[in-house]
Amino acid sequence: SADVVVIGAGLSGLQAARRLAAQGLEVVVLEARDAVGGRTKTVEVNGHAFDVGGQWTGPGQPRMMALLDELGLRTIPTHNEGKRILDLRGAVSTYTGTIPKINPWTLIVAQLAIWKVERLCVTVPKDNPWDCPRAEEWDSMTALDWARRHMGSKSVIAMINAAVRVIFGSDMGELSFLHFLFYLNSGGRLTKLIESHEGNQDRWVVGGAQQLCTRMADLAGTVHTQMPVREIHQEDSGVTVVADGGTWVAQRVVVTVPMPMADRIRYTPPLPTARDQMTQRVGMGATIKVLTLYDEAFWRDQLLCGEAVCTDGPVAVTFDNTTEGGQPSLLSFIAGAPARGWSERPEDERRTLVLDTLVRYFGEAARSPSHYVENDWAVEPFIRGAPIATFPPGTLTDFGEALRAPVGRIHWAGTETALDSTGFMEGALESGDRVAKEILAVLN
Repeated sequence: SADVVVIGAGLSGLQAARRLAAQGLEVVVLEARDAVGGRTKTVEVNGHAFDVGGQWTGPGQPRMMALLDELGLRTIPTHNEGKRILDLRGAVSTYTGTIPKINPWTLIVAQLAIWKVERLCVTVPKDNPWDCPRAEEWDSMTALDWARRHMGSKSVIAMINAAVRVIFGSDMGELSFLHFLFYLNSGGRLTKLIESHEGNQDRWVVGGAQQLCTRMADLAGTVHTQMPVREIHQEDSGVTVVADGGTWVAQRVVVTVPMPMADRIRYTPPLPTARDQMTQRVGMGATIKVLTLYDEAFWRDQLLCGEAVCTDGPVAVTFDNTTEGGQPSLLSFIAGAPARGWSERPEDERRTLVLDTLVRYFGEAARSPSHYVENDWAVEPFIRGAPIATFPPGTLTDFGEALRAPVGRIHWAGTETALDSTGFMEGALESGDRVAKEILAVLN
């Protein structure tokens, strides 16, 4: 028995659990995987720690900064000194600063499009985007529908879609335009979401972001791993949680796993139709992170910062991921449409596609990494995709009110439920704080 059972030992679950435990409640955390971390995952390659899950933080994320200080963790700035690369529909160019060297007219159209999107996104309420005056209109179309009507440039749409793939793990044609605008507003607008300097990719945790979870676990009550939850039964007197390794009876339960995974739990009595229909419709994005380690950071010798954006895949974005300990590395993202079914392709074919892309940008030295590591979140059995669950047209306006609303003794958390920095580690922490306050208000 416990006062509260938390399902999922990611950032949101552990944040909620430690807040509740600090108030004297008996808390049990049940994690399906063999380690805590959720969508953070740190691997050791050649004696160095690398993140193949959630990685970055930046200005305007106070909970992350406070947690890093509390846990005694440091960050390292993302390397951005040197020229960037843009592969725009097959044409490769380099540039410094934030303005790529492209056709002036295309550049003007791109800047106007970004300004217009950023003006629209601030009109979408963070707490109830479905109450936006134009919610029905914007939720009836995809982000691609809007772009085709208002941008008029295939090159501009291709550039923005490359960024969208990495941000959402989905293409513009899959996203409700209302959800797209809400997400931009939550994260500080499009420019901040895509910037590696003073943006949301500004810095990363020395030693890996999964340390946030491993260190919080000691403060989060009793944590059990390899305990996938299968059933939740509600009664007037309490709630029963049935997992593979045991059964717990509690006053409240917090579900923090990704929404498509929460949909696979059996609920008795069944969830209200609004909640059930919502989780049936949302789906996880598709994201693969690829690490290539080298003996030297040869791209820096070419005065390149390691950052490249490609509109036609399979690699959407690359970053210099060299560790503080001096291990040179490039990090590549395969996301959205090119990422779906990626792991079913032959290993040699996948490796060749990635390395050919890196050679195109950084030269022949990129063809021979000392280590090559892929992590496909779609094949993680208790995650099934990354970075977030996305909302197709019609979902937010019809079912959005069920996103955070408790169902009896069941409460919902996870980065998708956050008001600020939705989809990021900051958002996960915010959702954990919010749900802990909900439960304390009820139990007190």
